[in-house]
Amino acid sequence: MIVIVGYAVSMGCIFGMYILHGGNIGVILKALPFELVTIFGGALGAFAVNNQPKVLKATIKLIPTALKGSKYTKARYLELMSLLYDILQKARKEGLMAIEKDVEEPANSPVFQKFPTVGSDHHVVEFMTDYLRMMVSGNLNAHEIESLMESEIDTHHAEAHAPIAAIARLAGALPAFGIVAAVLGVVNTMGSVGQPPAVLGGMIASALVGTFLGILLAYGVVEPLGGLLEQKTEDSAKELECIKITLLASMQGYNPATAIEFGRKVLFSTERPTFLELESYVRGKK
Repeated sequence: MIVIVGYAVSMGCIFGMYILHGGNIGVILKALPFELVTIFGGALGAFAVNNQPKVLKATIKLIPTALKGSKYTKARYLELMSLLYDILQKARKEGLMAIEKDVEEPANSPVFQKFPTVGSDHHVVEFMTDYLRMMVSGNLNAHEIESLMESEIDTHHAEAHAPIAAIARLAGALPAFGIVAAVLGVVNTMGSVGQPPAVLGGMIASALVGTFLGILLAYGVVEPLGGLLEQKTEDSAKELECIKITLLASMQGYNPATAIEFGRKVLFSTERPTFLELESYVRGKK
């Protein structure tokens, strides 16, 4: 909702002040369809050439998330750390082999079913169970698992930022395509130099609309969208980091309550539950 409101305020102020200062909005509206097709058509065609199909698909899938609120809330992190606590507590009391079935079949695990929000997230469950499986096997030490975790998080970070980088490049290209549209308008005007001054003035105004739209779309629409999506992507990486720190703390010998406290500390302050909130939630879920 805030994204729509932000765009509405931005466009309202820009076009509203133009009209209040005596600007003829009809000139812009008349040229708008042709300039938009020129600018957006050229930019989207170049965008398709500039990116691999997997990046194009990821970008299309990512853009609608800008209109939704972040799923990485305090409630989600409370559930995540409670899940980690329960499974680490089970391993501590009954031995690592006791969680083998939970790790191999998380969809059928009572521990994962107890936390439906996190337990139904494929990426979180896969990341968590992969390293729990390594802990159960006992073939790798904490430093080796930490290195693997960092490599996987780096890969996740690179994949998640590929569509954001593509959007940033698109924003950078839009002003140039606006200039292309303006130059074409000037060429068209020069080809009609014998027309009356009023007609030529209208044609020049239409040509300048292309430059205006290219800059407006770049810095008023596409770049802010890319910035918002980048912030949302950082939230997803923070969740994986929380899991990493918690599991490593457990491998280093800390009890489950202390291990999830390690994980809690890496969360952003705006979503991080307090120590008492986490303790109360964990006790309530026992």
